[in-house]
Parts: sequence; structure tokens; C-alpha cells
Amino acid sequence: MSKQLLIYETAVPVSAARHADACVELGTGYAFAANTRAVPIMAVEFLLAAAEYAIVFTAVGDDILPAAVLGVRDDQNLYLGADKKWLAQYVPAFIRRYPFVFSAHAGRDTLALCVDEASAGFNRQGKGQALFDSDGKPSAYTQRVLKFLQDYEVHFRRTQLFCKHLKELGVLEPTTVRVGTGSEKLALGGFFIVDRKKLREVPALKLAELIKTDELELLYLHLYSVRNFNTVRDRLASAGQASSTAEPGSDEMVRSTSAAATT
Repeated sequence: MSKQLLIYETAVPVSAARHADACVELGTGYAFAANTRAVPIMAVEFLLAAAEYAIVFTAVGDDILPAAVLGVRDDQNLYLGADKKWLAQYVPAFIRRYPFVFSAHAGRDTLALCVDEASAGFNRQGKGQALFDSDGKPSAYTQRVLKFLQDYEVHFRRTQLFCKHLKELGVLEPTTVRVGTGSEKLALGGFFIVDRKKLREVPALKLAELIKTDELELLYLHLYSVRNFNTVRDRLASAGQASSTAEPGSDEMVRSTSAAATT
């Protein structure tokens, strides 16, 4: 079965009828994210994530959303160790919410809490945290999970508005990063970064708005984070899959951009 939402295989709505005896064992590692080279990230995460990840913007339908880059090759997560532990201090909320996720009810505005039954931690042997108590009501653990996902949804909506604002300002440019691996050149494209020149050309009133809403800080955190493509390159080299240098002629990441910028 092809994975849903990058890392979910069999996410089904949580219910007492189906999950009365179900538990989730925590601390089973992050093997579920082994084949993921980028994950969505919320604006509220920029401050912590910018220190360890390259934050870019990706097209999702008609929307633009931020993502943390985890690798260069398809189906490769360089932030995952051989022991399936996460190789960074900050773990993105998208990863931390697993094996749970919200799903929209067909024809309704409400969201349903779902759990991936293919998760290594999901079981019916009483290991870990029960999803329901003896009365058939959501356990304290499930209620905490629900609160976490509700907060995630709020921040997702705020991030959507932030990215919509960026599109309106026209400060994003399509970008490709190339990493040298000896005779092989790996390219990672299909995303956008903020164009510094266009950012400097934002009218004073709109710039004041960015400052007032803290969005300007987010943009500079994003630009600061781009240097972490070098970290991705170094992780690739450490894995024995690449040389320790980027393409000849640059100690920094190498990027090419199209003439047109997104609007």
C-alpha cells in the first residue's frame, strides 16, 4: 500500500469499537521516516529548526508551504541513524505526532483523529499507552494526543496565511541545490527560497507589516537555515555516499534559479 501523507500506511479513525484494546508503545524509533527526504514544518518551529535543518518552501497544489530538508536522494533520510534514532536535537512536529494524524470527514468540516495501525508501536498486547480506558472513553494519553494535533492544526492554518502573504509579496524564487558526489552530481529541486534582493525591494509599509507580525524574523530564520544544506552534504559524505565537498568552485551549497519567481 502506498504511503499516505509521506509516512502513514494504514491510518484509520480512532474509535472505541475498533480500538478498545489498542495501545501505542512509545520509544520504538523513527524507522517510519526512513524513506522521507523532506517533511512539512510550521512557522512556529522555525526558531528551533533553523539551527539544524535547511528550511525551504514547496508547492502543495496552489499553496506554498515550508519544509525541512532531510536528504538529497529519493527515499533517503540523512537525519536517521542506523539505530533508527533521530540525529538532531529538534524533531519536527510532523514526525513527533506519528502515529496519529487528523483526517477530514467526507462532506463535513470536522476532523477525525486517526492512528496508523502499521506503526511499530501500535499493538493490542497492552504495551505502552492505552487509547481507551476501561469505560470505553478516550484515555488521558489520547486526550493529550488530541490536544497536540489540535494545536498543530492551528499552527498549520497560521503557516498557510504566512505563506500566502509571501506569494503576494512575490519574494520567493524557484531553486535547485546541487551536491557533488565524485563524478556524480545530485540535484535537489522543486522548491523555493526567499530572494534577498526582492525582499529589500518590499515597500516600506509592507515591510513594517512584516516586522509587526514577526514574519520578517521568520524570513531571516529561513535564510539563515539555508546554510544547513552544507550539513546535508556532510551527512551524505559521512554515510559513505558522497565526497565531503560540494560542487567544484564553492564551499557553500550550489544553487541555480530560474529567471521567473513565484507570485
